Amino acid sequence: MTLLALKLILAHFLGDFALQPARWVADKLQKKWRSKYLYYHIGVHLALLLALLQFQHLGIVALIVVTHFGIDVGKLALTNPKNYRWLFVVDQVLHLLVLAGALYLMEPFTLDLAGWFSEKTLLLITFLVFVTFVSGIVMRMFLAPYIDEIAKDDASGEGGSLKNAGTYIGMLERLFVFGFILMQQWAAIGLLIAAKSVFRFGDLNKGKNRKLTEYVLIGTLLSFGLAILSGMLYLHLSETL
Repeated sequence: MTLLALKLILAHFLGDFALQPARWVADKLQKKWRSKYLYYHIGVHLALLLALLQFQHLGIVALIVVTHFGIDVGKLALTNPKNYRWLFVVDQVLHLLVLAGALYLMEPFTLDLAGWFSEKTLLLITFLVFVTFVSGIVMRMFLAPYIDEIAKDDASGEGGSLKNAGTYIGMLERLFVFGFILMQQWAAIGLLIAAKSVFRFGDLNKGKNRKLTEYVLIGTLLSFGLAILSGMLYLHLSETL
């Protein structure tokens, strides 16, 4: 079953990403189902599935190709500048669900959902939610007194930042730190701190904006501190389970 699953997923990744040029995507978005590249795209998927499955399971191949075409046509019909990102996610989820169904038809399998509710799994999920979402809110609560001052200084200065960029950077850095601790790679945390310092050198080098420098340092130390404590606590609790 694993080999079949890998073949189906590889065919999807190659067809939807590696072997789909940007000009095909642009033409499909403009002409919708009338675009010749939509049919080229489906043809590529058909060829990949036939090659990887060695011309076996032809009925399943037909099912995958037809549903792929229907999903893509629906996505193209609904796509607009405001929803293209979440439609991309929906599109990929639907494709993967079809592949899962096709795999089940070829080799029936059962899902062991009980494993998701084991103590260790729930502990890991709980800490992942904490280091991403909960820690971000906790940090905003601690840094709230300084946010207005920083905003005023930014309004009178030059440039700005991407929307929600700080939130996503914080989530990613805490996930990295949490992962490094689970792998016992403490040195990697130091490299991550050094890398962030290099990227934020421009902000920290603005002598005229001392408040921003202090804000960045406090936020960084809080973020790394919460992630390190979370990782250490997780390791301790997981050893006791």
